[in-house]
Amino acid sequence: MIDLYTWHTPNGRKVSIMLEEIGIPYEVHSINIAKDEQFQPHFLNICPNNKIPAIVDRSNDNYALFESGAILIYLAEKTGQLMPHDPHGRADVMQWLMWQMGGFGPMLGQAHHFTMHAKDQDYGKQRYYKEANRLYGVLDRRLAAHEFVAGKDLSIADMAIFPWTRTVWRQGVDLNDYPH
Repeated sequence: MIDLYTWHTPNGRKVSIMLEEIGIPYEVHSINIAKDEQFQPHFLNICPNNKIPAIVDRSNDNYALFESGAILIYLAEKTGQLMPHDPHGRADVMQWLMWQMGGFGPMLGQAHHFTMHAKDQDYGKQRYYKEANRLYGVLDRRLAAHEFVAGKDLSIADMAIFPWTRTVWRQGVDLNDYPH
């Protein structure tokens, strides 16, 4: 059994999707980030970074883990699912997971923030709008040649990227510009 500490965000959904796909039983513990629940002491004991998601693996001596990418890798390795075993396939998944973690997620999150909360069209808003569109272009080009982002099979990289594409309108991006 896995305890999942999460909220309704793209990062939180990555782990929920993973747990559903691999079939491990889990219990959801909502951490309402709009009410700053991520700063409560009980959550700090699980996640010293005060960010969702985090898990506790009850079957592994109550092992606590935070950071969505680390959680996806841990669960893939624990179950032997959604991570290729051959070195090239594994490297392909890892590079696209890192692409999501280092660029796609953070930049789209910033685009969302500036698009939804900035009062004027300042430099920051335009910068993130352009970067969001650039990243969608990278993803569109990849998917033009591959069914899944890391190749021919569904992987944790797809699960990391997909939730960010669900709120494309918040990022100031027109998905019609990216047909794949």
